[in-house]
Amino acid sequence: MKLNLDSLKTEIASYLNENGFILFHGFSRSFEEVPEVEWDSVHYPDYRGFLDVARELGVRLIVLHHREFSSTIIDRATDELPSSGFDYQEQRQLEQRLKELAIYDGFTCLVELSFEHSGTLYVFELRTDWYNQLNSLLEEMDLGTDGEEADEEDEDEDPLGGYYSKN
Repeated sequence: MKLNLDSLKTEIASYLNENGFILFHGFSRSFEEVPEVEWDSVHYPDYRGFLDVARELGVRLIVLHHREFSSTIIDRATDELPSSGFDYQEQRQLEQRLKELAIYDGFTCLVELSFEHSGTLYVFELRTDWYNQLNSLLEEMDLGTDGEEADEEDEDEDPLGGYYSKN
């Protein structure tokens, strides 16, 4: 499915406001120390179903997190290619694949909605196909450790922070 998460995040914010939810713009909550349940966004990609559940549970506060892609990830991964252990031809192929993804600089690559109910965190997440491709490439290069585990403060210092997949 082709996702335009830039327009979707705006649509979600409007939907929340129009339907009596309290919108809280926050960071990803996936690493909180509470039990977590993830919505099956592959089979049910419409955020409204997730929000219907929140409404039925009496939840009003919804945390909206979105991530904009920065091509500095591509630059850093490309810089690390020579020390990655791949032969020259493989490096060139990976570099080409990475550069093809640089066109998405500034685009929203991830949208996450979450709420807490009875001590459990409920999470809805959508990622673009190209962001998943990037994460697969980074994992292939053995760079794909989960940068989201870093503190949010570290994201400012590390241009790769928070952009790796949880896969």
